[in-house]
Amino acid sequence: MRHLWSFLAGLAVAPVTWVLVTLGQDGSERTVDRWVEIGTYSTPNLIEPAVYLGVAGILLGLLGTLRFSPLGPLVAGLLLAVPYLGLFVAPFSVRDRVPGDLKLLGDPLPLRDPLDNGTLFLIGVLLLMAVFSTSRWRRPATPTPAEAELTPAAAPVEHKPTLTDWPPAPAKDPDTPPLTLAYPESPTEPLPRRTGGESPWSAPPRGAGRPEGTESR
Repeated sequence: MRHLWSFLAGLAVAPVTWVLVTLGQDGSERTVDRWVEIGTYSTPNLIEPAVYLGVAGILLGLLGTLRFSPLGPLVAGLLLAVPYLGLFVAPFSVRDRVPGDLKLLGDPLPLRDPLDNGTLFLIGVLLLMAVFSTSRWRRPATPTPAEAELTPAAAPVEHKPTLTDWPPAPAKDPDTPPLTLAYPESPTEPLPRRTGGESPWSAPPRGAGRPEGTESR
């Protein structure tokens, strides 16, 4: 559907541009010639032809730069460039097919002037060059899910300590018992029992061998 709308836009822009360029060039040329003839100038007289040329430039820019379809610039470029190429084959026949005695809002409309001075051919070639820029008509590629997963994650936020922050606590060793103010736990191994009136720590345990090199006296 977008190709159809682009095709219709090219059909409409080509003749409108021809008319606007004709009004702008003719009005600008007659204004400047009048300034030279009388030896003075009045810049407000140049506003009207400048508006015609500006509107023509806007239409051509929209048709050639918007990413709708290359069909519109192609059609408009051919409609504007082919009449000038026809001058190489049959110049008089081509010029006779273009009306030269038209008027618009009381002003003469010499449609042959842009054809004779090559302005139409210049505009047509510019539009055709816009068609050959194939990268402008491609749709933006959407990333696949696999590519989306490979995108780097957001960088971690770096924590900058201030003067009021406490230093982080050191990592605890799992084998180190926690500090406590309570009495120490009772040992798992039983203490040696007293035999007779002796203290278990007054003499070495019975049955233990003497160290080598020692003799009882």
